[in-house]
Amino acid sequence: MFDIKNYDTFKKIETINKGWSDDKKYYIETVTNGKLLLRICDMAEYEKKKNEYEIIKRLADRGLPVSLPVDFGVCDNGKSVYTLFVWCDGEDAEKVLPNLTEDEQYSLGVKSGQILKEIHSIPAPAEQEDWGTHFNRKADSKIRLYQDCDVKIAGDDKIIRYIEENRHLLEGREQSFHHGDYHVGNMVISPQKELYVIDFNRSDFGDPWEEFNRIVWSATASPFFATGQLNGYFNGTPPIEFFSLLAFYISSNMLSSIPWAANYSEHDLNIMKNQAKNVLEWFDDMNNPVPTWYKRELNSSDLQHKS
Repeated sequence: MFDIKNYDTFKKIETINKGWSDDKKYYIETVTNGKLLLRICDMAEYEKKKNEYEIIKRLADRGLPVSLPVDFGVCDNGKSVYTLFVWCDGEDAEKVLPNLTEDEQYSLGVKSGQILKEIHSIPAPAEQEDWGTHFNRKADSKIRLYQDCDVKIAGDDKIIRYIEENRHLLEGREQSFHHGDYHVGNMVISPQKELYVIDFNRSDFGDPWEEFNRIVWSATASPFFATGQLNGYFNGTPPIEFFSLLAFYISSNMLSSIPWAANYSEHDLNIMKNQAKNVLEWFDDMNNPVPTWYKRELNSSDLQHKS
């Protein structure tokens, strides 16, 4: 860390332990009272981190409320890669939202959807593998991992059947840049109630609609926020084709979360089991692709008023 550019201006360095990323994260205060986020990872991640940094810079240049890039480089005598961003002041959205009015929750959700639409305006590389081929292989892997896992959930047959019967929805999907983990756990709400998007470390490329597979966390924290996110993204009520794919992506993601959590702790496993129960309830045992948390009464006329 000592060979990071301007390291001598760091007067305070605090380790950040939350999150699932393998990156080492630090809160930094400088001698000029600047606040920064420092991320450090293995040198093997150089190209990925460089591309991630450059795309975040593009998003910041467009005026999107993301962590502003400050610097990117190599440290620890060439063994590590570091990225520096301006620190986003505020609290995690999932903690703040329940204390806001339903109107405020919905408005912030609309904002998050509009931000995501801008994120998805960055196209995927031309050489990207066909999406149907890519995700069908991924779905096969998710099902196989679940079937090989000792832990099972009630209603898994309904989830697997929905995936198998809806694979055709993947065909012909265009691809774009992904944040990679877009939900309230990676958003910050400032004291002025402004929304900021953080943690792009899982970014990739794919079907833009797959990005909504993490909306389960947002819907659990606030159905009004989650509804606003969908309406903000589509500038009104989403088409039924979207909901059919939403159910597909959430189902496949949830299925693979069980073996993933089983390798961590009983606490994480219980969270995922409960989430699986919620998913089956939201989609009426996979018979209705429109989730019960989506508030249909908040339509496009409300959107014009909120945004």
